[in-house]
Amino acid sequence: MTEIGEVETNIGKIVKKVPYIDPSVKNKEVDKMFTANPNMRGIVVVHHEKPIAHITRTHFYQKIGTLYGYNLFMGRESKLLAKTNPLIVDYFQSITEVSRLAMEREEEDLYDDVIVTKDGRFSGVVSIRALLMKSVEIQVELASFLNPLSSLPGNHLINEKLVETISLEQYSILYFDIDFFKTYNDLYGFNRGDKVLLHLTEILKRNVLHFGYFLGHIGGDDFMAIIPHYDVEPICQKIIEEFDGTIPEFYDSDHLSDPTLKIKGRSGQMENISIMSLSIAVITNQEQHYEVAEELSDRVAAVKRDCKKYKGSCYIIDKCDCSK
Repeated sequence: MTEIGEVETNIGKIVKKVPYIDPSVKNKEVDKMFTANPNMRGIVVVHHEKPIAHITRTHFYQKIGTLYGYNLFMGRESKLLAKTNPLIVDYFQSITEVSRLAMEREEEDLYDDVIVTKDGRFSGVVSIRALLMKSVEIQVELASFLNPLSSLPGNHLINEKLVETISLEQYSILYFDIDFFKTYNDLYGFNRGDKVLLHLTEILKRNVLHFGYFLGHIGGDDFMAIIPHYDVEPICQKIIEEFDGTIPEFYDSDHLSDPTLKIKGRSGQMENISIMSLSIAVITNQEQHYEVAEELSDRVAAVKRDCKKYKGSCYIIDKCDCSK
């Protein structure tokens, strides 16, 4: 099952095996390694399989290049020129978390390789270039699963979540649809219509996502939530209360006060403007068992049609008339 979080991957997936040295190795040997490998950015110092320090090329030659640096350091142990507090992360930490830690380092350490351990033992390093490239790849992949307007899970993840939901002991599926949204778009344009959708998104986030429940954006003015219990009436009531209490703010005041204003409706006929309302169709497995996700979609669509018969915002739970 591909959840949003599963687009993420751990840092171990991009770790690179590199040579490492013992703390007793002299700096002249480090110099030879850097000279023989021009692309080597750093060398990890490992003691008893655990990384304890990091010698970066830049830092090493800055120290060696001082007036007395060569004579002072070249014959001595490498730990004298090593950074003893490098960024060390676990193999299973997420790319996102490691990226954040890497970018929080001091300016002089910002582009140092990230050292990775597995079970406490040195595993390898990840360059900042590899880290950034993988982060971008994850963001692009993640974006393909999200609705571009609301940034909520889109149809792909909704469908997979419905398949998963079938096996739950208790669940309620809430389908949200804005009445007269097309009329609003025709009157005010898509930019203001998008603001209405984002407003509904925030209402749903506060009342659904905030409690850890699944919330998806099917597209347009259609949203879906999955609640792992049957006590959904308070949720529906609160969402409708917030929606009805704020939606007039999206209209021009003269439009709301003009009883003669007409606009072309869905039938193509001119009709009086109707303020947007919210329909919530709810199905549960309390009395009805569903075998496949398609049955869930078909049933909630039927309940939605019933909900649309009522004027104003309402919610209907299965065949029970709970309109307001």
